[in-house]
Amino acid sequence: MSMIEVTRDVKNPLLARREITCTFKGLAGKVKRMEAAEMVSKQFNLEGKTVIPINLKNDTGRPLLSATFYVYDDEKLAREHLKAAVFKRLEKAKPAPAEGEVAPAEEKKEETK
Repeated sequence: MSMIEVTRDVKNPLLARREITCTFKGLAGKVKRMEAAEMVSKQFNLEGKTVIPINLKNDTGRPLLSATFYVYDDEKLAREHLKAAVFKRLEKAKPAPAEGEVAPAEEKKEETK
């Protein structure tokens, strides 16, 4: 039995995206946006696609987490449709690279010097 229960799964041809709304059982307050996006991408085999967590909402008095995700085939199209603030928050939420590793943004800065 899966912890993820799909409430709604719709393909939006106008915006060229898939909109998935699901419920995570027993994970209210325990899962972060990026972790939830990874879980959904594994559940639906969405490797190579851009999964963007739009809304995560806890139910009061119940251990349920309701979440909405947009799945795009192309990240460039996602950047056109969504606000820049969404991507800034996602970049901020990504884990920092381990010691010795260089983040992609830092590599670009080093190349321009």
